[in-house]
Amino acid sequence: MPLTMNNEVFITCAVTGSGSTQDRSPHVPRSPKEIATSAIAAAKAGAAVVHCHVRDPETGAPSRKLEYYREVTDRIRDADVDIVLNLTAGMGGDMVFGDTENPLPLKQEGTDMIGAAARVAHVAECLPEICTLDCGTMNFAEADYVMTNTPGMLAAMGRMMTELGVKPEIEAFDTGHLWYAKQLVAEGVLEAPALVQLCMGVPWGAPNDLNTFMAMVNNVPQDWTFSAFSLGRNQMAYVAAAVLAGGHVRVGLEDNLWLDKGVLAENWQLVERAGTIIENMGARVIGAAEVREKLGLVKRAPHS
Repeated sequence: MPLTMNNEVFITCAVTGSGSTQDRSPHVPRSPKEIATSAIAAAKAGAAVVHCHVRDPETGAPSRKLEYYREVTDRIRDADVDIVLNLTAGMGGDMVFGDTENPLPLKQEGTDMIGAAARVAHVAECLPEICTLDCGTMNFAEADYVMTNTPGMLAAMGRMMTELGVKPEIEAFDTGHLWYAKQLVAEGVLEAPALVQLCMGVPWGAPNDLNTFMAMVNNVPQDWTFSAFSLGRNQMAYVAAAVLAGGHVRVGLEDNLWLDKGVLAENWQLVERAGTIIENMGARVIGAAEVREKLGLVKRAPHS
């Protein structure tokens, strides 16, 4: 199919993630204050949306503590720049099996399995405009780790998000995830038009070659909004690819630590570079207010 370039592009900055990157760069924020400060700087550099995980302030390990999410969102909402909040709901579906001859019981270290309500508790408390919904189970990089999101779990979480008035950002790591996302919309669990993040090059999901990317794009319904990213050295290449394919872009330290070879990045620098690429392609970077209008989002205060 012919490509239709997107001329009005929003940038999402994935500020910190839940990967073990905290000791690989001093710029990966850990504490709620650091995460919020980095998100605010990214917004001032041109990001309309900030996608936030939280971490233990001391160790940098991924966390689900509600008080950390509340502090991050309160600090961002109090900032002197407008930002669309996007909180992860991907935590709580982690399974680490034993060795290949003794897969059960699961290893306690790394396994974190909780119920649907617990996985969206911080979303219900903080009421961001957007939260993520990882639309599938997959082998995820490590030998014995599985990212677990069953159809039943996703339907339950999706209903809760819809009832809260928070727009799910469907994270699709392969074409089957898009297939199930369309089913959730058909069943009325999620509202159309949906918002999708195409996650390319994450082992062992969709590889980040352009043929696979376009297969993903072509599986997104035309009235939906999609964004895309890839990891590491391919992050900026996928800024251009996503815009050319008609989508929006995501950058940030969750997906890539480097600005140039041997030069560690800060979030705002990655956003600034993405903005330069977008504008050099003849497109315009849009802000938070236009994103809310485009996606039908409502900015709300959290529960007191």
